[in-house]
Amino acid sequence: MELMKSIPLDWANQWLKQPKNQYIDGQWVAGASSECWTVKNPANGQELCQFSMADAEQVEAMAQIANQTHESKIWAKTNRVQRAKLLREIARLIREHTEELAVLETLPNGKLYSESMVDDIPTCADIFDYYAGWTDKYYGETSPVDDGFLNYTLKEPVGVCGLIAPWNFPLYQASLKIAPALAMGNTVIVKPSEYTPLTAIYLIELIDQHVDLPKGVINLLLTDGKMANQLTISENVHKISFTGSTDVGRKIVQNSGLSNLKAATLELGGKSPCIFFEDTPNLEGAIDRAFNVMFSHKGEKCSEPTRFLIHDSIYDQVLTTLIEKANAVKCGDPFTEDVTQGPQCNEAQFNKIMEYIEIGKTEAELVAGGSADTEGDNANGFFIRPTIFSNVEQNARIAQEEIFGPILCCTRFKTTAEAVTMANGTAFGLAAGIYTSDVTRAHRVAEQIDAGMLFVNRYGCYGLSSPFGGFKQSGWGKEMAIHSLSSYTKTKCVWVYFGDE
Repeated sequence: MELMKSIPLDWANQWLKQPKNQYIDGQWVAGASSECWTVKNPANGQELCQFSMADAEQVEAMAQIANQTHESKIWAKTNRVQRAKLLREIARLIREHTEELAVLETLPNGKLYSESMVDDIPTCADIFDYYAGWTDKYYGETSPVDDGFLNYTLKEPVGVCGLIAPWNFPLYQASLKIAPALAMGNTVIVKPSEYTPLTAIYLIELIDQHVDLPKGVINLLLTDGKMANQLTISENVHKISFTGSTDVGRKIVQNSGLSNLKAATLELGGKSPCIFFEDTPNLEGAIDRAFNVMFSHKGEKCSEPTRFLIHDSIYDQVLTTLIEKANAVKCGDPFTEDVTQGPQCNEAQFNKIMEYIEIGKTEAELVAGGSADTEGDNANGFFIRPTIFSNVEQNARIAQEEIFGPILCCTRFKTTAEAVTMANGTAFGLAAGIYTSDVTRAHRVAEQIDAGMLFVNRYGCYGLSSPFGGFKQSGWGKEMAIHSLSSYTKTKCVWVYFGDE
C-alpha cells in the first residue's frame, strides 16, 4: 500500500527521546510523583518512553487552575466565531500531521499503521471541524407561558470537564470529548491512558505551538488510573466523560455522589450480538463485513459484534467461512504491509484474553485460534490468534462477559423470538446487528432488541451526526452529534414578569 512507504519512524524515535510532561495552565511541567511510567511497544516489549506521573495533589492543582480559568469566563465569553476558528485550526493541524500522529497511535497500541492512518487520525480532524460548526448553533429557546411572562432558557458551559480516554482508540476517543467540550465553552483536563498517551501529548504540543487558546483552557494529565481518581472526587471538576470498563464507570458514579454530584457521560462495555437470519442478503459479503468489524483493531473495541447468532439453516456454512478467514489472518509487526493483525495493547490485556480462551475451552467448541502467536519475530509481543468458539451456550462466561479481544462466540438459533432473547440476554446493550431480507422483520427485531445502536444489513455504521452510546450497563449518555452537547452544557431557565403587579 502507498501509505506504508513513508512511515516517519525515524522522526518518532527522535520525538520519543524528548521529555514527556504534564501541560498545566499553558506550561509544560514535570509530574510531581516519584513514580515513573514506562510506555512500551506491545509488538516487541521495548521501551518507547517514560514520564513522571502526576500525584493526587498535582491533579487537584490542575483542577483548581482549570476551574479558575472557567470562572474567569475567558473562554466561555470568547466570540463563537473565533471559538470555531480555533477548533478548525486544530483540525488543520491534525491533517497536516496525520502520518506522525498515526505512528504515535500505533507504536504503544499495536493496531495496524493502516488502521491508524485510514480509520482513526483523519476522523479526529473531522471531529474538530464538525463541532466547530456547533459553536453558534446550540442555543436556548423561549417557552409558551402565561400572559405577562417571558420564559427562556440559556445554554451555559458546565464548567471543568475531566476527559478520560481509553487505550484502544486513544486520539479518536480523546477528540470526541475535547471538541464538543471546547465548542461549548468549557475548560478541560485531558487524561489519556497511561498505556497510550503519545498522540494526546503530541496534539497538545501542536496546540500549544500553533493555536491561540487562553492558558488553562486545555490541560494534559499524565498519570495512572489510581491518581486520576482525584478528578472524579474533586470539587473543582464539574463533569467527567469516561470511556472504559463498566467496573470503573460504577466507581465514577460512586465518586460523583461522594463529591459534588458532578455530571458523568459513561461509554462502557459491550457484548454485542450480530444476528444472521436464514434470508441474509449477500451472505458472503455479510460474513466478510461482520468478520472484519469483529477482528479489526485486534478485537479491542467496545461495539464489536462478539456474538454471532446464526440461523440453524446457514450455521455450518457461516462457521466454515469464518474459520477460513480466521486462519488466514497474519499476526505481526503493525508497520509491515502484509500483516493483518497487530499485538494486543498491553500485557495485562493479553493475559486476560488468554485466560478467557482457557475458560472458553471448557464451555464450548474451539474451532479456530485459541493460542498466542508468539513464535519467531513475534516472540516478544502480545499476539493472539483470532479465536472462534462454536455452539456457545447463552450462560457461558465467554458469552456474558466482555473480553475485549479477538474472541468470537457463535451460537445457533431457530426462531426469531429465540434470537431476540439471546441478543438481549446479557447485562450490556451497546450495539446489535441484524441481517435479513425481510424489511418488516428488520424493523420489528430492531424495536425488540435492547441496545443503543442497531445496524441492519451492515454492521458498524458510524457518523458524527449520529449518536453513539448504549443502554443498560453499556453506559450513560451519548457521544457524537447534537446529543453529546447537552452533557457539556447546563440549561438555565429564566422567568421575566412584565405584568401590572
